[in-house]
Amino acid sequence: MLCDVSEKQMNVKISSTLIILSAVLNVLLDIGTQAFAIEPAQEVKETKVIETSIPEPLEQQRDRLSSYNATPEPTQPIAQITSVSQLSDVKTTDWAFTALQSLVERYGCIEGYPDRTYRGKQAIARYEFAAGLNACLDKINEIVSAGLADKVSQADLATLKKLQEEFAAELSVLRGRVDALDVKTTRLEAQQFSTTTKLNVLSSFNLSSAFSGGNILAEGLPISGSVPVARFAARNPFTGSPIVGTITEKPNTTLSYSNYLILTSSFTGSDTLNMILAMGNGNPPASAYSSAGFSSTFGVPYADSNPVVPLAANSVGLFELFYSFPISDTLRVQVGPKILPFRQFDVNRFTSVISGAGGLNSFQSTLANSGLSGAGAIASWRISDQFLLKAGYLARNDASFLYFGGDSASNPNRGLFGGSNQILTELTYSPSDSTNFRFLYSRTYNQAPPASPLGQPNLPFFLTYSARGVADDGFGGRLQDSTGDNFVFNFDWLLNQSFGLFGRYSYSSYRIAPVNLAIAGGNVNLQAFQVGLAFPDLGKEGALGTLSFTMPFQVLSGRNFLVAGNGDGGTQYDLELTYSYPIMRFITLTPSLFATFNANNFSSNPTIWGMVLRTQFLF
Repeated sequence: MLCDVSEKQMNVKISSTLIILSAVLNVLLDIGTQAFAIEPAQEVKETKVIETSIPEPLEQQRDRLSSYNATPEPTQPIAQITSVSQLSDVKTTDWAFTALQSLVERYGCIEGYPDRTYRGKQAIARYEFAAGLNACLDKINEIVSAGLADKVSQADLATLKKLQEEFAAELSVLRGRVDALDVKTTRLEAQQFSTTTKLNVLSSFNLSSAFSGGNILAEGLPISGSVPVARFAARNPFTGSPIVGTITEKPNTTLSYSNYLILTSSFTGSDTLNMILAMGNGNPPASAYSSAGFSSTFGVPYADSNPVVPLAANSVGLFELFYSFPISDTLRVQVGPKILPFRQFDVNRFTSVISGAGGLNSFQSTLANSGLSGAGAIASWRISDQFLLKAGYLARNDASFLYFGGDSASNPNRGLFGGSNQILTELTYSPSDSTNFRFLYSRTYNQAPPASPLGQPNLPFFLTYSARGVADDGFGGRLQDSTGDNFVFNFDWLLNQSFGLFGRYSYSSYRIAPVNLAIAGGNVNLQAFQVGLAFPDLGKEGALGTLSFTMPFQVLSGRNFLVAGNGDGGTQYDLELTYSYPIMRFITLTPSLFATFNANNFSSNPTIWGMVLRTQFLF
């Protein structure tokens, strides 16, 4: 009696769930493998910072696909039917509804369809009714195939056959959908990069220019051939004052690129192995105006830099590598030899290297965070919908740490705990989806560089983890290892769909302990702040305009220990105007204008202007 039905259904088990999966695959085939992007991998619920095109979760797709159930049109002859939505609904008073409801109750046919119920409805769409009917056909066929035919009454079999005949057109449509699903699944499997790994690409082409209204004073001696352009901090041997140079030449306009290959793997569905390979050749013109220790800061977007310094330009290097896994529903841990703290801490929805204020003096605190990687672990605890706590320990593990032989965490002379390291703790309070307040504390241990050979200048002691400012004992002598305490308050507030505010305040204190015990030590205390305006969807949905005003490095005390960073006692201010405009699905055009006042903390310096036109590819 059911032979023609069971033959087809033994090959393909058709159910209402497959309707949803078919639609999901349609979506996936359209969008391909789109980027989760370089911005921090959000471990537990956190405000989105990087605008990307991640395929939406299945639950959201179900909600969106519910619009498929359009208003039914009058019943038409079967030969003219092209969609089940063209057929009339099944009313609860119809014999078919009552018959199927009885079968569902007796055989538990729709057990795998728990979020729908036929009880209490006045009518259901015919395609939904057919899905339930098909589930009952499957269930009864399973019972018969298991040799339990006596468990199914002849009356039920007769009812099922009558329903099958009545809804033959709808069942045919469902079978057609499953056949199409098989084809699409085969095509998707053939085209996918890997069954466990997703590959995304972030590429930027940067047309950059910088110029000033006159000569610029900068502390330090120029380092020949350095990339990016840099200076070496030193003191005048006669006066003891920091050496100051005058920059008279205007740097040329550059065209550079950066490229990131983002590999994200999952083995259980809830864990991720994240690896980013990077290459680039950025040598930003604005760096030509920087004092020692301040290269690639003001007037430089993150994308306009070589991401694998000190490797040569166009070299491929490991940018990040860590494994992330859940401990519980609210606790997640990252462990790895190369973790970027700037992708995890002090993030802001309006300051991003992908869109928004992305200058190196704008996108994060200039005192308490850096672009340097570390080896260690970070834990994220979602305390509640409003509170997120992150904590981590990272041993500095960066190839630019050359005077210690490169990556310190892998060097047995220092290892994971014997060299420079950083402890970070951040509490995020989100009273609503539109507002976030973040409180970050970081404790840094900065290992002093070794003594230089006799007759050669000492290697620079970068004051902070972000390599801003260079310190000594005040007389050109070496320092012992230093500790620093850094505090950052960070907020973003979306007032409405087209306007937002953001800002930061940072305070840092670094202990200075000279190697020469006859020289008194002390502290260098610094502060920085940022305020900004944001304009989401400016001119187009997905666009973002930002205006950011920053004081990146103000010296409060301890000026005598600074070989670079103090200037003439002035205070530098930066202004950044950025507009991120998506010109098509995977391509964004981002022009940026930078203005630097009192550059290098010299109040006598004229304004430096920087302009960058970035074309970004994210797919």
